[in-house]
Amino acid sequence: MRKAIVKIRDLLLAKIIWRRHAIGKGFHAGARVHLWSKHTLVIGKNFYIGRDSLIECDAIIGDDVIFANRVALIGRYDHNYQQIGVPVRRASQIRDPGYAWKGLNMKVVIGDDVWIGYGTIVLSGVTIGNGSIIAAGSVVTKDVEPYSIYAGSPAKKITNRFDSEEDTRKHISLYYQK
Repeated sequence: MRKAIVKIRDLLLAKIIWRRHAIGKGFHAGARVHLWSKHTLVIGKNFYIGRDSLIECDAIIGDDVIFANRVALIGRYDHNYQQIGVPVRRASQIRDPGYAWKGLNMKVVIGDDVWIGYGTIVLSGVTIGNGSIIAAGSVVTKDVEPYSIYAGSPAKKITNRFDSEEDTRKHISLYYQK
């Protein structure tokens, strides 16, 4: 019974509440998730976004991606903090119809088979390569290499996801055979 209720809730969110976004099959959102984009939000198949997470920027997310709880994709330039004579609190922001400052064409791009850990923040303009893992609590400010593990604030490469290039090639071959 519970699984049926969760499935109905996920369908309601994907097809009604967030219908302006392109959301693939197998979507699941935890409680209190918030999605917003100025122009584009495309989410691939089998996407899981944990509770209290949010997407507040343009993004393209691949297939088989996991967001743990409290993950945030946010804009790098959401407020025009360089508006002369205007306090930041009253400055123009990306949600405004006439916004014409930095950040308008920036988006987050996340490849397939990515896991983003608890409490991670990803800034717009970043690409996270296929098969990567971002450790809990990281702040991702720059691109992430495919099949790598990144951690920290700002996030830096810690190691490769697999122990050898051969294992990486095998994984890629098997993953994309489906």
